[in-house]
Amino acid sequence: MFSFPRTSYKFSLMLSVFFIQSSVSVWAAETPSSAKTQTLPAININADDIADEPSEITPGSTTLKADQLKSVVNNSPDTGALLEHQMGVSLYKSGRIASLPVLNGMADDRVATVIDGMRITGDCPNHMNPALSYLNPHDVSVINIMAGIAPVSLGGDSTAGTINIERKSPVFAKKKNKIISTGQVSGFFHSNGKGLGASGDVTVANDHLSIRYNGGWSQSRNYHAGAGGGKVKSTQYKMFNHDVTLAYKKDNHLLSLNIGQTDTPYEGFPNAYMDMTKNQSVFINGKYKGDFDWGTLEARGYWQRVTHAMNMLGDKGGHSPTTGMPMNNIGRLAGYDIKGTIYLNNKNTLRIGNEFAYYTLNDWWPALQGSMMMGPNTYHNINRGHRNRLGTYAELETQWDHDIITLLGVRNDVVMMNTGQVSGYKGLAGMNATEVAAMDRFNSANRGKTDVNFDVTALLRWKADPNFTWETGYARKTRSPNLYERYSWGTTPMAMRMVGWFGDGNAYRGDINLKPEIANTISTSFNFHDTKQEVWELKIQPYYTYIHHYINVNYLGSASGRAGTTISNLQFANHNAQLYGVNSAGSYNVWNSKKFGKGVLQSNLNWVRGTDLTNHTNLYHMMPVNGTLSLNQYIGNWSGRIEGEFVNAKGLTDPLRREPKTPGYILLNMGASYTWNMFRLDMSIENVMNKKYYLPMGGLSIGDLIADNRVRALPGIGRSFNVALTASF
Repeated sequence: MFSFPRTSYKFSLMLSVFFIQSSVSVWAAETPSSAKTQTLPAININADDIADEPSEITPGSTTLKADQLKSVVNNSPDTGALLEHQMGVSLYKSGRIASLPVLNGMADDRVATVIDGMRITGDCPNHMNPALSYLNPHDVSVINIMAGIAPVSLGGDSTAGTINIERKSPVFAKKKNKIISTGQVSGFFHSNGKGLGASGDVTVANDHLSIRYNGGWSQSRNYHAGAGGGKVKSTQYKMFNHDVTLAYKKDNHLLSLNIGQTDTPYEGFPNAYMDMTKNQSVFINGKYKGDFDWGTLEARGYWQRVTHAMNMLGDKGGHSPTTGMPMNNIGRLAGYDIKGTIYLNNKNTLRIGNEFAYYTLNDWWPALQGSMMMGPNTYHNINRGHRNRLGTYAELETQWDHDIITLLGVRNDVVMMNTGQVSGYKGLAGMNATEVAAMDRFNSANRGKTDVNFDVTALLRWKADPNFTWETGYARKTRSPNLYERYSWGTTPMAMRMVGWFGDGNAYRGDINLKPEIANTISTSFNFHDTKQEVWELKIQPYYTYIHHYINVNYLGSASGRAGTTISNLQFANHNAQLYGVNSAGSYNVWNSKKFGKGVLQSNLNWVRGTDLTNHTNLYHMMPVNGTLSLNQYIGNWSGRIEGEFVNAKGLTDPLRREPKTPGYILLNMGASYTWNMFRLDMSIENVMNKKYYLPMGGLSIGDLIADNRVRALPGIGRSFNVALTASF
């Protein structure tokens, strides 16, 4: 494996300035004759026109549009649920509205999760507020999932791939001097946990101006596990969100401004010591898109402020100002993204772009009233931390002939990180010698770090014959550490246990000298299908990834926990690692007739294996072999499904993190939908047999451990009767 030599920060700034100057020059200059061979007609902008579609060449990629997401959107408040049962995707199900997506065995910051052009960072030492937790599923229009390899134009500073989500786009009247109004309202009920929710949107527009409001609310009590599993503590939640989109369209140009707020008063986290007791986000996201003779120009600017608090809900004993453990965060994100697509000629399309993200974080833990351990001073975990990223890229897509397309791209990301001095609860007089030494080392260290990272992507798509398409590619992708991986400094067991987004109950410490991860991935995709791609399809995607400087952990020792458990004390460290596996998906039209409608058999099967090549251990949180098999019928206004979900036993676990093993299981799910005029009714029974099972990616059920001294892996949800009603107008 190879790595590019480091270049200077000045070189990266020069690249950025050159890009901006070039973009302005191309925009202002008269279109060259070679580019005029592709003159764009006037467009009527709608949801499909302004969605940012990825390049067609991405081995194993999946694109989901609104029609494919209807039943899931109407039955779940968790946007992460929209990604389930897709090729290469699994989920960390910790908070019920805050699932963390996993692509080919890599999760969280390793996945570039982009919502309307905003790459959102979790402002929490437990990552309780990931990007998807800010988005109402009702507002989703398109999801592009690119596992393993993604074009450089669709994200840097990541190693696992990209999840690119677009909200519903502005709607305009098709005729002049006409005002239209459209909207949708839906509500749902889940029997397990007594979950309730409502969401809706309304748009008023003419042919040039559009205004849209979108809002949602959902809440649930603790859910019950399958037969005999009882109630699972710390699984309750409540959430509100609102946003307004203003848009202006003229000819081939679109301006839009999205302003919104998300408020989560509480959310239990069953596999963490803490729960979320407040999370408020305010954001502004502006976008311009224009089509010209020479190509397209897109520009975005965005800002977000997050106020976040953790403590213990009643399940874990946090009833008063003298119990629990208050932890506060304030994060701010601001940035821009400029992208130009230039049609060089009939065969070649050039994409160039520049982006900048400015991110700051304060993470402090106020003293707990009356506590000898957590007081009398404020504990500063991350003090005035910042992580800023400047990215520049260029990629060339070439249509060699009707059957062969290639994509070549290079990208540079400069990541600049720093933080202020820190302090503990007790001050120098009350701290033990180990903690004083750790604080002194941290405060006297050179904490400013600048990483100059380079990515490369090379992809090929070949339509070999009418029944077979082959895609293959190589990517070198780089990710710098996050603020907690570099700057979490605590040495006491209590402070270290408050850091970690893995659901394992262990204790973590950062390392200022961590190096960026460098992932080299080879992936290929075999797509077999009928000539018209209407009857059957089979996709098979094998892949291999070698990661230099993979951020794993070193073992520092252990401590005793509740109910005889053992807690590992760990420090983030660079190792080498590899991941490999196979993803597959298929569909087959079993029948298609006027009498019985259309019957479609769908399936997927995913397998991944991850190994730490330094410790010679299994990587943490590798999903065992899993898949689904479903039969779907569509007849008139009715649709129905019966689905089996299969998960193998998890025996390959990480011994350093004392990861629990889980037995295999099979779940049966059923659902039906009926559409009548403006109404749509969705009904489902999840886990029909009320099977008791444990989540392979769920970690340890710490809520049960604290409340009942009960040691077990996190149980999945038992049988639930769900119903949702949607009205469109």
